[in-house]
Amino acid sequence: MTIGITCYPTFGGSGVVATELGKALAARGHTVHFIAYALPLRLEHVAENVFFHEVRVNTYPLFEYPPYALALASKMIDVVKHEGLDLLHVHYAIPHATSAVLARQILDASGMGVPVVTTLHGTDITLVGKDPSFKPVVEHAIDTSDGVTAVSDWLRRETYASFDVSNEIEVIPNFIDTERFKRQPKDHFKQAIAPDGERLLVHVSNFRRVKRARDVVEVFARLHAEGAWPEDHPRHGQPGGVKLLMVGDGPDRAASELAVREAGLWSEARFLGKQEPVEEILSIADLFLMPSGSETFGLAALEAMACGVPVVSSDIGGLPELNVDGETGFLRPLGDVAGMTAASRQILSSPAIQARMAHAARQRAETEFELDRIVPQYEAHYRRVMDRREGSA
Repeated sequence: MTIGITCYPTFGGSGVVATELGKALAARGHTVHFIAYALPLRLEHVAENVFFHEVRVNTYPLFEYPPYALALASKMIDVVKHEGLDLLHVHYAIPHATSAVLARQILDASGMGVPVVTTLHGTDITLVGKDPSFKPVVEHAIDTSDGVTAVSDWLRRETYASFDVSNEIEVIPNFIDTERFKRQPKDHFKQAIAPDGERLLVHVSNFRRVKRARDVVEVFARLHAEGAWPEDHPRHGQPGGVKLLMVGDGPDRAASELAVREAGLWSEARFLGKQEPVEEILSIADLFLMPSGSETFGLAALEAMACGVPVVSSDIGGLPELNVDGETGFLRPLGDVAGMTAASRQILSSPAIQARMAHAARQRAETEFELDRIVPQYEAHYRRVMDRREGSA
């Protein structure tokens, strides 16, 4: 197949999944054309069977805001015509699905229309899509797409509950390349950060308020004050025993840094900014903390699990579909800092529990979310969509 993929080319989960999907499809013999305003960050470079088409928006005095959605639709039309696409797969409803539907309608008039598959990722439904000014457009885009997928069953149910749509939504979860995301021998790296055998608590996010990074700092401060040394460590029962690594950047980073300073723990924490490859940091982690207020799936947690890191997370959204309470980590109610602290201490202070959950986390990533298990589901979805469109032609 020759497939066009449109996504936001950023660190966000939807862009990461779309890019990794395109690379995996190309590795399986398909030809993939990315259509976006910039090269997706995880694409790194254009490889065999992978092409990139930049969407450029010209500015005119008449327009107060650049008409990106129209420029995207025009570029999609151009790529379909000149590259012979079999299908357009767009990630995120606004504006990608609406642009793809418009492009398809224009192409239909010339007999060159291609099916449109829309993947819903989260905030396009839970935040942006619920804006009254966008809701009718989102509903139209979903119901007129030839195929619709969602990354979790929770998101599927949320979409039906929040929007007046009747199109079938298939759940195809996010996935992980377990050959890339696996625990690497980085003991020298860990020794440099935790020279006395401290446990490493890691958080990765875009530091938006909804990620609740300051809850991470509060859990860390409580752990440090009460002590999180392993049971077999000479200093077990004393304060300390834990270090914090904060990975990523965003609007809540400065407030989180201030909170660490005010707790008097600046020397015990490191803010590392955006990091690629993040698996090298996850390889030295003992626990991954995700107290998010909204998480449709939890791709960052899956990356940690694939690297053999137990997860303590909130129990909202799609996280219970990923993180199995008591097996791969613990789930706690949103905002339950005390509960998350106690759960974290249980893992960090017991080498046996930490090792058992680390193994279970890796096993779950391999058996349920491995790339080679999920990508064929997209291929099958594409074929069904193409067959239906050909049958109705």
